[in-house]
Amino acid sequence: MTEGKKALLVMGCPEVPVQTSMVIYLAHKLDKAGYDVTVAGTDAAVKLVKTADPENHYIKKTADVDQLIGEIVEQKIDFDISFAFMHSDAGMTYGATFSAISKARPYAIVFGKNAEALAASIDYPAEKIVAKATHNPNPLKNKIDKVVL
Repeated sequence: MTEGKKALLVMGCPEVPVQTSMVIYLAHKLDKAGYDVTVAGTDAAVKLVKTADPENHYIKKTADVDQLIGEIVEQKIDFDISFAFMHSDAGMTYGATFSAISKARPYAIVFGKNAEALAASIDYPAEKIVAKATHNPNPLKNKIDKVVL
């Protein structure tokens, strides 16, 4: 039963195009499964998903990633599951941070040209979803569908 459970989607740098569509897709999928979904990221990443979903059909809650880290550390909020989107070391750092401070079950969604190498360097416990996807979201979508719900 997922009703009342909280899910966090953490966006890294929005440089790789598939991230925005996959965040919206996963937020929708989790919402339909009964999760209360929050999408966190840098200012630019949050603006991209808000622009792509102007009426908040899929992205209902957003947060500044750095502010959210503080709120979790201060125990003002926490999540049941978290998904860190990463295509660079910076995204991996966010994933490691949330893994360390949150009780959420962590998933690392690794994509981009160097997805396999980046996934191999993850040294914290997380279920990895890895696809060498940059422009075409289908390889990543298919792997997410096999793991999530």
